[in-house]
Amino acid sequence: MKSKLIAVGGTVAVAAAALTGCSAGDSSATECTNKIVNADATQVSVWAWYPAFEEVVDLFNENHDDVQICWTNAGQGNDEYTKFSTALEAGSGAPDVIMLESEVLSSFSIRDGLVDLTEFGANDVKGDYTEGAWKDVSSGDAVYAIPVDGGPMGMLYRQDILDQYGIAAPTTWDEFAAAAQALKDAGAPGVLADFPTNGRAYNQALFAQAGSVPFEYDNANPTEIGIDVNDEGSKKVNAFWNDLVEKGLVATDDAFTADYNTKLVDGSYAIYVAAAWGPGYLGGLSDADSDAVWRAAPVPQWDAANPVQINWGGSTFAVTSQAKDKEAAAVVAKEVFGTEEAWKIGIEEAALFPLWKPILESDYFRDLEYPFFGGQQINKDVFLEAAAGYTGFTFSPFQNYAYDQLTEELYAMVQGEKGSDQALDDLQASLEAYAGEQGFTLK
Repeated sequence: MKSKLIAVGGTVAVAAAALTGCSAGDSSATECTNKIVNADATQVSVWAWYPAFEEVVDLFNENHDDVQICWTNAGQGNDEYTKFSTALEAGSGAPDVIMLESEVLSSFSIRDGLVDLTEFGANDVKGDYTEGAWKDVSSGDAVYAIPVDGGPMGMLYRQDILDQYGIAAPTTWDEFAAAAQALKDAGAPGVLADFPTNGRAYNQALFAQAGSVPFEYDNANPTEIGIDVNDEGSKKVNAFWNDLVEKGLVATDDAFTADYNTKLVDGSYAIYVAAAWGPGYLGGLSDADSDAVWRAAPVPQWDAANPVQINWGGSTFAVTSQAKDKEAAAVVAKEVFGTEEAWKIGIEEAALFPLWKPILESDYFRDLEYPFFGGQQINKDVFLEAAAGYTGFTFSPFQNYAYDQLTEELYAMVQGEKGSDQALDDLQASLEAYAGEQGFTLK
C-alpha cells in the first residue's frame, strides 16, 4: 500500500524526468547563484523561481549571521517539481527549502517529501497570515509550508470598450451574462471574456465560489479521500459557462499561449477574470494597446448580498525531508519574506501579492497606485477584501491528475461532445476509479 501511494504524487513529474534527462545526482541544490556573506554560517540550499528573488536572498544573507541562503533557480513549476520528484525517488539531490505552489503540497507530503513545520515553530508565525493562506499550507494539525504570495481574485476590465458600447462593469454573474450578450448584439469585434478549458485552478476557483468542496483529505489519514466534483455548485457554474459558449458569447482559447496573451491586451477580451498577480502579468505582456483603459473591480458574485471570495494560485516555502539542518531550513522558510524591506522588493519588482499580514495590512500596500490601471488603488478597491474573505481550499494528493482530467472533460464539453452535467459526472467517475487504482479508500 505504501509504495503504491508514494507513486501517486510523482506520476506526472517522474514521467517528465525521463523526457528531460534530469539525473538523480543533479547538483543544482549545492550551486549558489548568489553571494554568501558569511562563509562560516550554516548554508541552506533553496530552489525558487520568484522574479527578483536574488535581491531578497541578498537581503536575508546580509541580515543573518548564523544562516545563509544558497539559492538556485531549478526551473519553474512542473520543471522544478520534476527535479524534486526525481530527488525523492533517488533519496538525494533535493534542496533544503523549496518553493512550491500550495496546490501540490499534498502531492509531496504524501511521499514523505516535506517536513511538518509545527515542531520548528510554524505556529509561532501563524498569526502573521490570513485564515485562507494558512489553511492552504496545512493538513489537519500539520503545517507543510510557510505562505508567501497568493492569488485572491478580482475582475480586470477594459473600461474604454465597455463604455464604447454602453455596458456597465458587471457585479454579478447574471450581469456578466447580460453584458456578454449586449457586447455581441452591438457588433463588437471581440467577446466579453475567455473560458479556458485548461484553466485548472482557475476553473476550480469558479466552482468553489458556488460552494464546491471537491476534496476531503487529511495527511493524518493518507489512504482516505473524499471526492465530490459533480456537486450542485460545480454543475451550476459549468452550465452557466457552457451556455455562454454555445451562444458564442465567450471564447474558449487555451490560457497562457502566445495567442491568448495577445488577445488579453489587444481588446479581443473586454474582461479578464484574474488573480491578484494578473495585473503584473498583464503589465508584462508585449504589444499592449497604449490607448487601453484598464480598471479593476471585485469578481462577480452569484449573490451580491452574500459575496464569496476565491483564490487562484499561491506559492509557499517548504522544508524538504532531505534538509541537512531542518531547524536552519525552517528559519529560512519563515523569515526570507519576513520583513517589509523584502516584501517591497517582491511587490515592486516581482508583482507578488503578499500573504504576510504586516505588509498586507500596511498603509503602503493599501494605498499603492498602479500606473497600468490609471493610478487606481487596486489593492484597496479589490484585492485586500478578496484576500481577507478567502477561507482556504483542500487539494487532493493527486491534484495535477485531477486538473488534467478536468481539462479533458471541459474540452469535451465546449466541443459539444458532452453536456455540462455529463462532463462533471464523468470527471467524478474517473477520479474515483483513479483513487481506487492508487490504493485510496473513498470516504
